[in-house]
Amino acid sequence: MRVLVLGAGGIGGYFGARLHDAGGDITFMVRPARAENLRAHGLRVASPLGDTALVPQLIAEGDDAGGGFDVIMLSCKAYDLDAAVDDIAPMLHSGSVVLPLLNGLAHLDKLDARFGRARVLGGVAHVSVALGPAGQIRHLNKFQRLIFGSRGQEPSPWLAPLEQLMAASPVSFTVSEHIEQDMWEKFVFLATLAGATCTMRANVGEILSTCAGESFITGLLGECEQIAAASGYPASPEKLAVYREQLNDRGSTVAASMLRDIGRDGPTEADHILGDLVARGDRLGIEVPLLKLAYSHLQAYELVRQRRQADKDGAT
Repeated sequence: MRVLVLGAGGIGGYFGARLHDAGGDITFMVRPARAENLRAHGLRVASPLGDTALVPQLIAEGDDAGGGFDVIMLSCKAYDLDAAVDDIAPMLHSGSVVLPLLNGLAHLDKLDARFGRARVLGGVAHVSVALGPAGQIRHLNKFQRLIFGSRGQEPSPWLAPLEQLMAASPVSFTVSEHIEQDMWEKFVFLATLAGATCTMRANVGEILSTCAGESFITGLLGECEQIAAASGYPASPEKLAVYREQLNDRGSTVAASMLRDIGRDGPTEADHILGDLVARGDRLGIEVPLLKLAYSHLQAYELVRQRRQADKDGAT
């Protein structure tokens, strides 16, 4: 089984490195600047579960490398999805499958339209990682988990060899028979966390220390769960209980990675996460005032960011 990982940043780099160490035939498709860094320094992971370093097999975006990959693991940001789809298309053969590890659900429609639903698996990544200044991947805690599975009635023939490779790695994983339910459940939690921490520009514990923080987080969770339930994917009572406990922990320092994007004045996945939920709520006739407030906040941030960038470009 040949695996192509699009991206060697946080998620793709971390899981790709772990699967490489397990004996997998792993190739990374990266941007030219990242390729130059990796050729010079290798792919390095610093983790409380064990560090690793490797000399990765690389394809720089734009290279004429031909196809022949069996599983394409897609780990780009949502705002890079259109370009990523064009990049991976020549790498597929007639039996290939795509395993997207993006947050949210909106990417599934684009991938289905391009490659066909039967060739697009569902995937959920649970890991907290960040890129260091020299390009190394920092694993920020001890949690690492992948959930993946076929979205159709017929399981993909690549699930079994992928499961075998995962079993040889230190990665915790589940092959799910209800992968879209798993994706929706993460969607509910992530949208709540991102909406709250990005709007308030603070972590969960700090938000809960404010006069209306708890009601804001609880209200966001309720709106997200209502949309999921109306879409046919209600979160289980057990999952909701876990989410409420995590989102009401007054000692929590947890914040969405989207807040880190704001901190570095970068683009965010607001449209793909909060915007998509707002649109789904509108189509279902569900009132979501807190989600709309959070999404409007991030839309305003993006407008200001783009203006600053335009002013900067005009001054150079």
